[in-house]
Amino acid sequence: MSCSVAVASSPVFSPSRVSSSLFCKTSISSSPETLTRSSSSPPSSPFRLRLQKPLTFLRSCSDNTTSSSPSSLSSSYSSAASSFLSSTSSSSSPTLLKRKRPARLDIPIAPLSFAAPVGTPSAASAVEDERDGYAVCCKRGRRAAMEDRYSAVFDLQGDPKQAFFGIFDGHGGAKAAEFAAENMDKNILDEVVRRDEDEIEDAVKHGYLTTDSEFLKEDFRGGSCCVTALIRNGNLVVSNAGDCRAVISRGGIAEALTSDHRPSREDEKDRIEALGGYVDFCHGFWRIQGSLAVSRGIGDRNLKQWVIAEPETKIIRIKCEDEFLILASDGLWDKVGNQEAVDTIRPLCVGADKPEPLFACKKLVDLSVSRGSADDVSVMLIQLGRYI
Repeated sequence: MSCSVAVASSPVFSPSRVSSSLFCKTSISSSPETLTRSSSSPPSSPFRLRLQKPLTFLRSCSDNTTSSSPSSLSSSYSSAASSFLSSTSSSSSPTLLKRKRPARLDIPIAPLSFAAPVGTPSAASAVEDERDGYAVCCKRGRRAAMEDRYSAVFDLQGDPKQAFFGIFDGHGGAKAAEFAAENMDKNILDEVVRRDEDEIEDAVKHGYLTTDSEFLKEDFRGGSCCVTALIRNGNLVVSNAGDCRAVISRGGIAEALTSDHRPSREDEKDRIEALGGYVDFCHGFWRIQGSLAVSRGIGDRNLKQWVIAEPETKIIRIKCEDEFLILASDGLWDKVGNQEAVDTIRPLCVGADKPEPLFACKKLVDLSVSRGSADDVSVMLIQLGRYI
């Protein structure tokens, strides 16, 4: 019986290392252990073996056949291969043809979460405040630190009927929101006292622009959206730059007093493109230069050519049917509608034996979070009856 062994892939039998005479056909049929080495052996032969590693018995053969003739060299290899096949067939240990199992890898398993990295300082996860006539609740989203801020200033110029409120939604850090919360009321009031009462809209505009220019001088990064409410002489002056929103309840009917500044707005898109910028849809939102999803705000130095700080302002006279005003960041409005927000708050604040404005704010925040909001959520409730 003749056997055929194909070892062409072995480094030992590589044509570059062994003479071509090694692949000559040698046939000996007198013994069961005879080995016939033929390059023309059919590929379906059950005795075709593929040797992955150089065999140790060939090393000694190569040492002894350095000066031998091609015929003796071929015979030496044939006899060596025959001995190897005999030993492997009679041996019970197949270790020569097995690959060694690699060492076990211990891979640490980390939980899938959005928590702040260990060692990273973070701001308070929630801020709450309640005073006569107003309440606020701010809750951190999935960021490492809260970027929302708020402002509430009472008794402007010693008058209990005058007040200033604001919600500031930072992006790219909290510096711009902090700066606006600390300085916006002063800058607006400085402009108001220098102008006549019919120039209140222009005063607020310059207060926003002054806050923006002062922040840019500080060489801080990031920016902030803003929504503010100035109550003065029975008037409610609501302004915004960005996607923070103000909604008033009039006899239980919700009315938005601001319009979100986003690149998807046709007039904002036209303004940006007229200034040489572009708006495209990226990561689920319309963005300026493929980056920012709001078109107005404080800061944003790198996009200042297109992201302006000029607010839009609406002035209304406070009436008896004006029940309360909601100022909130987009963390709320992206998940809760205007009327739904009013319907949630009203039973807790209007006609109740014991009004619970803070609980109403917290309820709105929790509602947004329960619907999957990952953003910071800030809600401020201002009861307008006390300013009539």
